Amino acid sequence: LNSDRKDASSSEKGKKRKKSEERAELYALLEDEDVKRGVKEAWSQRARYSHGDLELDCHPFPHCIIRNFIQSDSFTENLQRELLDLNFHEKSNDLYKLNPSDGLKKRKEPHITGLRLFGWFRSWLGEVLGVELKPTVDISCAKYQYTDVLLCHDDELEGRRVAFILYFVPPWESSDGGTLDLFSADDHFQPHSVVKSLVPSWNTLVLFEVSPVSFHQVVLPIPPDNNHTLHTSHLSRFHGPSLERPPRHTDPPLPRSPHLLRDVSLLLLEWLTPLHLDVDYQSQLKNFLKEEKFKEVSEALRSTDVQWTKQGPPNRMTSLESFPQCVSACWELLFSEAFLLLLSNFTGLILHYLSPSDEDKEEEKDQEDEQEREATGSSGYKPSANKNTKGVLLPSTPVCVGELRRWAHGDYTLLHDGDASRAEYALDLLLPLSCPVWGFTSYIANEEDEELLMVYPEVNSLALVYRDKETLKFVKHIIHRSSTLPIGDSCWRAVYDFSFVYYD
Repeated sequence: LNSDRKDASSSEKGKKRKKSEERAELYALLEDEDVKRGVKEAWSQRARYSHGDLELDCHPFPHCIIRNFIQSDSFTENLQRELLDLNFHEKSNDLYKLNPSDGLKKRKEPHITGLRLFGWFRSWLGEVLGVELKPTVDISCAKYQYTDVLLCHDDELEGRRVAFILYFVPPWESSDGGTLDLFSADDHFQPHSVVKSLVPSWNTLVLFEVSPVSFHQVVLPIPPDNNHTLHTSHLSRFHGPSLERPPRHTDPPLPRSPHLLRDVSLLLLEWLTPLHLDVDYQSQLKNFLKEEKFKEVSEALRSTDVQWTKQGPPNRMTSLESFPQCVSACWELLFSEAFLLLLSNFTGLILHYLSPSDEDKEEEKDQEDEQEREATGSSGYKPSANKNTKGVLLPSTPVCVGELRRWAHGDYTLLHDGDASRAEYALDLLLPLSCPVWGFTSYIANEEDEELLMVYPEVNSLALVYRDKETLKFVKHIIHRSSTLPIGDSCWRAVYDFSFVYYD
């Protein structure tokens, strides 16, 4: 939005004067030269500064809080009313679940128009940062409700230099959630942990410099008493020369392993419910592990002696690296030759060199045809393409990656920039343990937000999903408490699952 438009005629001037009657009068001390000089020096030196309702802090990254940002109470009340009258549409993907409004660029409401035209504030910010900010402003409004989230991100897109949020909320406490959480960064310029949380308050502006480490998030919890109070924010960004970004750090992929070569077919009989070994029942994958084995593994994972390793952010989950004995045995089962053959029967995929292939099935049919031809005196059999010249099966070695994960309230995974380029054909396996899960695994097409499939885990039920190179997955932010468990039940605090990926 161009806030420096020149008047083309006396008629336009008249229109501008009329609009100026609704223009927001901003925090008066911003025009004080001593205040501006103090903010500029503190920002450049990464120091703290405060004066009246203005507070600047550079930990964990430079940000400024200005309370009572708009001087007129009637203006803020009318502005909030105009914003709440907008059309809001729920949007959801791996990064967020919230309700943004329609675009504000062409809105004609007097108070929305008045707020977006404060060009002198852009000039003030430009002087403080020592850069020339462009007259273009991204401007939008979002309405947050309980269970909405905007997960950890840095706000960086080409041209963004300053982001700010103007809050219009009722009386708010930190226990209501919705805080603006600021993250510290590690040596790889990746978010590490929340070190500061800013509680929303009426008519308060929070601005920060967009940079490679400006990681922040907003999370609203489950309502304690079904109170769905709205949390409304007016969001804007000023554009200018972007700060230099260091090379992006990429975590190494999990190592892939071939299946266990020794014969562990007895494990299937020891661990799996007998129905799942019957080909007539293999489409039903509920109660997958025997009840006594399932209980043994679940209780071992809940033991206080088990040590978990945090992964992320932005992947907020924990994984187990050293397993109790019964858990190791279950892990070995999921890596075994016998289990890969069983998966081949489940899916029709070739996950083991003994798995029947399409060529095998064709050969079997050809053999039947040959027998028929011999009976009728005809001939013409051709060998299968998956055998060598001696008729011996050519072995292949599928590989897999496995994780044992612990999930709790607030955990999630995100899609990353390189996920699409690394995507492969693969079979995903999910075996949930312990208590019911509140989140779900979402499958989406590359560069699309709409889910292709949502997999809601069910305890001790095997979920199998085969994906192609255009399909990506993430675990949605876990925030809903299970409706099947009482609030006081301690087991809802964490859930566990085996997550394996098999590559044929």
